[in-house]
Amino acid sequence: MAGLRERKKEQTRRRIAEVALRLFAERGYDAVTVNEVAEAAGIAKVTLFSYFPSKESLALEGVKDDMARVVAERAPGVTPLAALRAHYRGLAAGPAEVDVEALMARVRVISSSPALLAGLQQAYAEEREELAAALATSAASPVPEGEVDLVARVMAAQITATVTALQETFFFRLSCGTPLAEAGRRLAEDVELAFDLLERGHGHVDDKDGS
Repeated sequence: MAGLRERKKEQTRRRIAEVALRLFAERGYDAVTVNEVAEAAGIAKVTLFSYFPSKESLALEGVKDDMARVVAERAPGVTPLAALRAHYRGLAAGPAEVDVEALMARVRVISSSPALLAGLQQAYAEEREELAAALATSAASPVPEGEVDLVARVMAAQITATVTALQETFFFRLSCGTPLAEAGRRLAEDVELAFDLLERGHGHVDDKDGS
């Protein structure tokens, strides 16, 4: 019974997000009110806020990935980078599930709003801090606490910047008309290259290319 309730809640959440995105794409983010989203979704405003705490969160639905959870829940003996590589490898392997039209509509909505762009940067900053905390917790090296924190923060900054670059390249290809299957195939290659760079640095890739 609990599983059925959760599925219904997720369906409702998805419907609200889809309605909001359609309205934002049609009329612009600033021109649409939360009341209008609730009415179009057939729910009360208070119900909408039980799923989304703000109008901004409606537009930014799905933009933040839970990298900290991937690190925290990795299997014993798996490094954080290996766990994250496997996670993004899996995402790249399922491009057929991507609604390209909705994805590009969300990109356009966010790109056209300074408030949403600021919110996106805040979401990325929160994700980076959460990842740094997970990395610091997972550190096995017996070094002073401050050094662990610094290493974790640098690693988190590198990882989140790399993932952002992967996402932006994927979006750019789609916006240029690259078919989804081809964009997904190239994303899978990009994931491997990106995590090779994170794990072994530019010198490793340069040596491999020059051999």
